[in-house]
Amino acid sequence: MTKFNDTLLRAARGEKTEHTPVWFMRQAGRSQPEYRKLKEKYSLEEITHQPELCAYVTKLPVDQYNVDGAILYKDIVTPLAGIGVDVKIKSGVGPVISNPIRSRADIDRLGEFHAEEQVPYVLETIKILTEEQLDVPLIGFAGAPFTLASYMIEGGPSRSYNLTKSFMVSEPQAWQALMDKLGDMTIAYLKAQIAAGAKIVQIFDSWVGALHVADYRAFIKPTMTRIVSEVKKTGVPVITFGVGASHLVNEWHDLPVDVVGLDWRMQIREAEERGITKPVQGNLDPTLLIADWNVIEERAKDIVEQGVEHGAHIFNLGHGVFPDVQPATLKKLTEFVHTYSAQLRK
Repeated sequence: MTKFNDTLLRAARGEKTEHTPVWFMRQAGRSQPEYRKLKEKYSLEEITHQPELCAYVTKLPVDQYNVDGAILYKDIVTPLAGIGVDVKIKSGVGPVISNPIRSRADIDRLGEFHAEEQVPYVLETIKILTEEQLDVPLIGFAGAPFTLASYMIEGGPSRSYNLTKSFMVSEPQAWQALMDKLGDMTIAYLKAQIAAGAKIVQIFDSWVGALHVADYRAFIKPTMTRIVSEVKKTGVPVITFGVGASHLVNEWHDLPVDVVGLDWRMQIREAEERGITKPVQGNLDPTLLIADWNVIEERAKDIVEQGVEHGAHIFNLGHGVFPDVQPATLKKLTEFVHTYSAQLRK
């Protein structure tokens, strides 16, 4: 069997690596022709409910791009059905919830989450990958409570999060009850993924950038601290990430996370100047992936150089791969980051 590549894990722990590890958010699916062919026959939910098929989709980018980690193919709303949320993923829209949260009574009706009973297919997919197929770490993940709450309160994707933010400040006790429920669910979900074989996990607080720092500290940070503290007891590294949330990086750095994820709006050097000393992840703007290669290489070179200067860096995008990106570009980018970062480390 091929030797296990633990470069991603070592970088996440702040250890020295021979090259900068690479993985891409949304690397599984989106732009891959094999995946598009599957999507003609199956929905996302149908793929995730078939462990062998889901394992194939998860492993595909590892084989095609030579990345240093595999991100489990699923959606951040996957566990919500288990606690009583009527959620469907609509193509071109995203998660749509038919029983949105409007009151404390709606929150009290939410049930408890038991991964083995409610998402056994997720755990089976992880076992297939980690016991039989992967020679790189499997990255488990979960949505963070604010982002999940935003879908549950808005009823689907939002640009302003008006209902969510209003509920948060107007009904603080009900909000905390919702955070407690989602915090419990997230802890149980991530621990179950780790027990099944995930070697590192990422918490996606995709839309928390909609909050300012004071509200984050008051309404979100205590729950995030509890989640990360509990998950860290497993010994597995934890990454946190959000979009448009550069103003929150110091708050994330205060959490007991191992890695601070950056989107493309903040350079690694700037994060360092703001006191970020932990390993960082990021942060090429994904829209550049359809630019000419010389542009991609120039930007990637700068990010790699800043990462090597910082000391511990995982190369990624500032958000996820989108359908127009050519798989060959991701393969070429992975090879460039590996080669160039190895040269800088000599």
